Amino acid sequence: MLDNNIRYGAEEIQVLEGLEAVRRRPGMYIGSTSTRGLHHLVFEVIDNSIDEAMAGFCNKIDVVIHRDNSVTVIDNGRGIPVDIHPKIGLPALEVVLTMLHAGGKFGGGGYKVSGGLHGVGVSVVNALSTWLEAEVYRDGFIYHQRFQRGAAVTKLQKLGKTKKTGTKITFKPDPEIFEELEFNQEILLQRIRELSFLTKGVKITYYDERFEQQFVYQHNGGIKDFVLHLNKNKNVLHKPVYFEDVKEQVMVEVAFQYTDGYVENLFSYVNNIHTVDGGTHETGFKTSLTRVINDYGRKYNILKNGFSSLLGEDIREGLTAIISVKVPEPQFEGQTKTKLGNSEVRGIVDAVVSEKLGTFLEENPAISRKILEKAINAARAREAARKAKELTRRKNALETSTLPGKLADCSERDPAASELFLVEGDSAGGSAKQGRDRRYQAILPLRGKILNVEKARMDKILANEEIRALITALGTGIGEDFDISKARYHKIIIMTDADVDGAHIRTLLLTFFYRHMRQLIENGYVYIAQPPLYRVRKGKQDYYVYSDKELEQLLSRVGRENVSIQRYKGLGEMNPEQLWETTMNFDSRTVLQVKLEDAIEANHIFSMLMGDKVEPRRDFIQENARAVRNLDI
Repeated sequence: MLDNNIRYGAEEIQVLEGLEAVRRRPGMYIGSTSTRGLHHLVFEVIDNSIDEAMAGFCNKIDVVIHRDNSVTVIDNGRGIPVDIHPKIGLPALEVVLTMLHAGGKFGGGGYKVSGGLHGVGVSVVNALSTWLEAEVYRDGFIYHQRFQRGAAVTKLQKLGKTKKTGTKITFKPDPEIFEELEFNQEILLQRIRELSFLTKGVKITYYDERFEQQFVYQHNGGIKDFVLHLNKNKNVLHKPVYFEDVKEQVMVEVAFQYTDGYVENLFSYVNNIHTVDGGTHETGFKTSLTRVINDYGRKYNILKNGFSSLLGEDIREGLTAIISVKVPEPQFEGQTKTKLGNSEVRGIVDAVVSEKLGTFLEENPAISRKILEKAINAARAREAARKAKELTRRKNALETSTLPGKLADCSERDPAASELFLVEGDSAGGSAKQGRDRRYQAILPLRGKILNVEKARMDKILANEEIRALITALGTGIGEDFDISKARYHKIIIMTDADVDGAHIRTLLLTFFYRHMRQLIENGYVYIAQPPLYRVRKGKQDYYVYSDKELEQLLSRVGRENVSIQRYKGLGEMNPEQLWETTMNFDSRTVLQVKLEDAIEANHIFSMLMGDKVEPRRDFIQENARAVRNLDI
């Protein structure tokens, strides 16, 4: 992608407005001042380096988290321009760092494509940092400038000679702005790993001084490696398929692989931005995939016996795909950049996929037949599921009450004030029914472990008694019938035993919600109860503790003499009053809201936990059964 004709000097830096509002209203620029906003600062600086890589000028990026939670990002790109800006009269580096919407990404000649489309990145990082230091290696010299809370406190200085090129930014987030200053290594690594897949061949090194840990990411296979990563805990039907092409200045990359599972995993990107709500590039891919595979099936008489045409959902069953496009002038719907709107991109992606996929199918008949046979089986299962749904609807219409008999409902009819406890076992269900607040709390006991929906088609899911009871109690329907406005409860609380089996049941339920009712998680309706692990009695005083660490701290505080300790093996060991006081009482309980922070990592975790490969699932559950204190999916 290297283009030596692209100019990148001060005249390419366009200025739209100043920095005044950023410190007053940081949420407008980075989303929030919570953990998410804090990490956004690092991503903005890394994205600038990635833009250099996409332009063909950088192949090495280093990210360092220092012990004091300051951050350094170094790249070997061209270096931010340092010559005097013709209109502003200041060095271009100072303009980029102190003026909002100043950058080489607004139609100047600096970049053909860019993820940092709004150009607010590094100036916002500067404005929201206690201090920031920039070091530029360019034109044979080292340049340095220091800033505090967005303002330059030194002039641009020439420190000496160098043969290197690139930019080094070091900054420390401002405690006056951020509620949380501690960087989460896993959040940073998830994004860095993703960028390394999307930017083929670039070596990104992450070093964390706090833990003296180093991670190196480099994927010469690009998004093909990404597909392998996503499917590493699945049984695959063939090697990943990869193709790329450039049409009308839009670069299209596609990688896909089928597994023997039933879940579709399709992730799309525009200029390395994850378009979680899809857009025209995704539509172009899906349309072409459906048409090309149907055409192939008809051409070779694989489609017969009533299946003359397959639906897109049949063809995408078990598909893992990455669509990555580079667009010079992307138009996103909404502030969050989550849906691509460029109408021309649909036709471009459709044309690329049609040509390349058609060739692949012709050259690989054995794989093509496997894909067609899987899609035909999916169509048969879809038809069986449709009949099962119709039967369920007719049955429900004939019954006077459609709610499952074992549901102990609440008297409140406002869903916003109602909560449903999904309780493991009849014994705990009995205690919960007696101990609850009947006005607002409903109880649905679940017998045994529910079906693992990761390994089941919809017809089998609908045939499962426990899942049918759950769907009916929730009132939302499932699949294409799902309607969140019909949810009967706005708090769905999973309440299982604090052991390995309880963790497994919890994961089965979360897998079901994630795969088939994801909007419940996205709207913040799903919670996890936190029952105590021990009851400690000293004299007439009872203490409830939730981990071995808390137990040790309590015993150190109250003493170890004349103390009786009861370890709860399950919720059923608690009487109704104890269950109410520790786990269900609005005033004293702890419930964790399940959040969908990163869909790709969530998909990876559920595939690992609930897929066919047993070892990773067992290890994870045993290690984490009691470690879950703050669950973000």
